[in-house]
Amino acid sequence: RAGEEEFYRQCRAAYLMVCKSTLEKITTRQQLCQVLQNAGRSPSRRALEQYFPVSMSALDFEDVCEVARQERPVAREELLDAFRKIDRNSDGFLTCDELRRVLTTRGERMTEKELQGVFEDADVNRDGKLDYAEFSRMVLETARQCERMALERLEADGRGRVWQLGSQAPERGISSRAGKSEASPRASPRVTPQPAMRAASRPSSSGRDRRPSVSSMVSVSAGKARGKLPEPKNLKDWKHIRSKGCFFVEEDGSLASHHYRLELTQPTSVYIKVQPLDLSPEDGPRSTWFGVDTAVFILRENGDSANAKDLVSFTELCHKETFAWRGDLQKGSYLLLPFTTGCRLRKRSSTAATASRSTALITTAENGELELTRQFRTVLSDIFEIIDLDGNGLLSLEEYNLFELRTSGEECDTSAWEVCKANFDMKRNELTRQGFLDLTLMEARDQGGDPRDLWVTLEAMGYNRDLHLDEACPLVLDVFAEEVRPRLSALPVEALGWRLARAVCEATAGKGEARVLDASESVVVHVHRSESRITTVLQNKRDIKVVVRVDCSQSKNCVSSRGMDVFAVEVPPHTTVIGHHVMPMNERLDWVYNCTETLLT
Repeated sequence: RAGEEEFYRQCRAAYLMVCKSTLEKITTRQQLCQVLQNAGRSPSRRALEQYFPVSMSALDFEDVCEVARQERPVAREELLDAFRKIDRNSDGFLTCDELRRVLTTRGERMTEKELQGVFEDADVNRDGKLDYAEFSRMVLETARQCERMALERLEADGRGRVWQLGSQAPERGISSRAGKSEASPRASPRVTPQPAMRAASRPSSSGRDRRPSVSSMVSVSAGKARGKLPEPKNLKDWKHIRSKGCFFVEEDGSLASHHYRLELTQPTSVYIKVQPLDLSPEDGPRSTWFGVDTAVFILRENGDSANAKDLVSFTELCHKETFAWRGDLQKGSYLLLPFTTGCRLRKRSSTAATASRSTALITTAENGELELTRQFRTVLSDIFEIIDLDGNGLLSLEEYNLFELRTSGEECDTSAWEVCKANFDMKRNELTRQGFLDLTLMEARDQGGDPRDLWVTLEAMGYNRDLHLDEACPLVLDVFAEEVRPRLSALPVEALGWRLARAVCEATAGKGEARVLDASESVVVHVHRSESRITTVLQNKRDIKVVVRVDCSQSKNCVSSRGMDVFAVEVPPHTTVIGHHVMPMNERLDWVYNCTETLLT
């Protein structure tokens, strides 16, 4: 762990030589090269092109750390071995002409300007020869100097940036806070406030020790608080409607999902539950995404109103992978917003993204015709299962359009749907599973077997190049109503944006424990523990922004939605933001949440 902390410290120091904060992103290859050089690395142009392809717009701090892991510091022996291979007489020297010939004809060829710079630095004796042992020492010493300069600047920073700043994009702020929301009657779990504590392994100073901070610790036994859901006794007599959907990880690491509109024509008791959709065979292991946490926030639909009281409640009851809510709803329209913390569904590492070889999608049959591979057909069948939102085994035009909007950004109009009806298997004006496979095959043949467009579709649906679903989590949503038949409509995939963030903040502030971080009570930490996770929300009542450091390094068997144990959150004035969510890494083991929030500015 000490080595890991030192690695992040070096990366942070290198990053802050280029950016003002690790919350900022790297937007050019030149910036990436500067950061890596500050960290003692020497990336090649080819490597930089691989780490930062033309299609990429930015890299965040965690991405750069991942790159730094792959780009090892060059060892002295590696440099010497490279030079010895071109030292024909093994005398420990290279002439400038020999070096010029190698550097302009092999590997990444240097420009004349770059060569001149090398010669000026390398030919220290001005005799036209390079003592490559001495030159190797100079190269490594320069790399060490870059590291030292970055670390010295970090230490000299008056703001004491020796903590890890989380690079996750900050949650959109919520400008108002409402009172408690409706919810199932249940005693709120106790969160025990403790005096400020500091990990002994972390550097301390009297200046930082005086900063106001609060701590909390929660111990949870394995499997505890996951009892049977209190379903209504006569639930089988209630009117029921179901819809499927999916969470997706976007290119920037943010999350998106289908949203839903629930319409009730009269007041009624309602029971709502949500869980991951299992696509595995009956006799096989469960789908790999089945451990992803799910929830649904229920909001009154008031157009674009920013009224915090839109929140009705959320599915807080939990049994295994199912989350549920039971309550009474008035006549009207409601938005059902699926939610996941991001603790278990997150962007795949850059290593996995670049190292994975593409699985074949198209093959040539004995008759010379292009066909879909068996593995690709299986994946397409699973995709059909996901986008068949009403579960009737067919794709309506509306369902197919939601799929097209997700994968291509375009819709299929009625005339194009008529063409589908004429050429592919349909039932009751809806596309069958076989029709969906045949439609994909036609598109592949139209492209002459070029799989690039097919990969665009697969990646938009969350599949990697091994055809594993690792950046998506299919879900199934059930709504039961006692007095009236509910109407549930699936809406296009949208980011888990400001409306949902506001609902999370309101629910946490309304049901959690509040602890103030300053004497004026203008900065408040709200902590809420539900049956499966702990959420921290930070509220700033001041007229200026504040920065709060969150340190969960003493927690055990925990995973944070931020992906880091220690990070900082900037909270704009008169705003409430999500700090992070924490869940057990392994639910079969006990877990301890031990977190300290410190006000920095």
